[in-house]
Amino acid sequence: MQIIKSNKTQFEYDIQALLKSFYPEWEPRMLAPDSQIRDRRILEGEPVMELIFGEDEVTLEMLNGLHNIHVWKPEEEEGTAAYKNAFKRFFYVCLCKETETTLPWGNLTGIRPTKIAMTMMEQGNSGEETAAFLRQMHLVSEEKTALGVEIAKREMEILGTLHYENGYSLYVGIPFCPTTCLYCSFTSYPIGAWKKRVGEYLAALEREIDATALLFRDKILDTVYIGGGTPTALSAEELERLLKKLKSAFDFGAVQEFTVEAGRADSITEDKLRVLFENGVTRISVNPQTMKQETLDLIGRRHTVEQVEEAFRLARRVGFTNINMDIILGLPGETAADVRHTIEAVQALSPDALTVHSLAVKRASKLGQWIEKNGATAYNNTEEIMEIAARGAAEMDMVPYYLYRQKNMSGNFENVGYSKRGKYGIYNILINEEKQTIAALGAGSITKGVFPDDRIERCENVKDVGQYLGRIDEMIGRKQKLFAGGTGWGRS
Repeated sequence: MQIIKSNKTQFEYDIQALLKSFYPEWEPRMLAPDSQIRDRRILEGEPVMELIFGEDEVTLEMLNGLHNIHVWKPEEEEGTAAYKNAFKRFFYVCLCKETETTLPWGNLTGIRPTKIAMTMMEQGNSGEETAAFLRQMHLVSEEKTALGVEIAKREMEILGTLHYENGYSLYVGIPFCPTTCLYCSFTSYPIGAWKKRVGEYLAALEREIDATALLFRDKILDTVYIGGGTPTALSAEELERLLKKLKSAFDFGAVQEFTVEAGRADSITEDKLRVLFENGVTRISVNPQTMKQETLDLIGRRHTVEQVEEAFRLARRVGFTNINMDIILGLPGETAADVRHTIEAVQALSPDALTVHSLAVKRASKLGQWIEKNGATAYNNTEEIMEIAARGAAEMDMVPYYLYRQKNMSGNFENVGYSKRGKYGIYNILINEEKQTIAALGAGSITKGVFPDDRIERCENVKDVGQYLGRIDEMIGRKQKLFAGGTGWGRS
């Protein structure tokens, strides 16, 4: 734990997020007069830096033996958004000097940098004006600025056919997996332990499906996404039951995309793929994460590289023409050569889309414990590795079409979705850009209502499967309350 002493509590989130970006091994904590301190380690710890907010200037002093002092004399009025942005630029520049490095996304700590670009262009700004804003206001690199603007333009084009004002998308969560991966923090339970209660889960889910279909009966359904977990952890019969229920409850007449995360190769069989295909699923994912067997073993993916390849070819034989593959960069022990091998193996299969994740270390994952034991340097991602993936996608005639970031990402990079033209994952854009209401069903899912006044409100389902089963009426009630009346919502 690293202590930051301050005479005010303001900007606490931004300060900690930026420190974590520069020092991924740190657990930064603010010590300020008004803080609600409960951890004695903070009270007894030695600060590594001190921030003093004065009347005319802000001083940052490093207390790490160097005692470097940085001073900022703000021109903006305190308490305004301009003041906050200027402080973030000052603090970011100080950390750049201290570490002799820069971050690809500058001082942006949020997860949706392309949302800034899209909003500006929707308001009439040109791509050049938007790029200049990102560089000057947030100190984003030339490369990431170009990437963000390119993706925002493409997203606007892709989303042009959706029904914002009178439409919505649907997410269905299946919180079961064959096993839990080392890096995973999603709502996921080993299917073996729940096998006898999957029927109960589907019954509760069917009640939520019926109630939600009634609530949204006057709206247009644009996209459907079944995720998890691993939906194909269900049996073929259970998948058939779920898909037929969805198609009987909701009007699929205007659906532009129906995605199922097939995910892990050890959950994919021909009979399951045929159930998906015959029930109108148009897009699936077969996700290796890496094509290096030693890494698969380490992260808990209990399947082989050969099983990934066979699952992909099987999906093609069944008839799927839009298959995505996910990979993760920065996995423990992997080098640039390993990533190059993974890209070459993926290219040999020729998927329609490739989602490139930069490893994010989540507190709720087993990876956090692994890193504590092996050290933060045991995993790494670099600009070279990101470029290997980007170049590999381009060689498959793919373009970047959506982007988002997460906390504690290796190398402070981003997740990028690449796709061949016409094979884009529309739902992926919607969940990140927050342009349309998404009704989410199942344990651990989060419904997001987008309203005409640009208000965004959420209601969450409980994560624990047992709690979900016992409190399904409460989960339904939360949606009914959020969308009271069933009309008058939707982005204009």
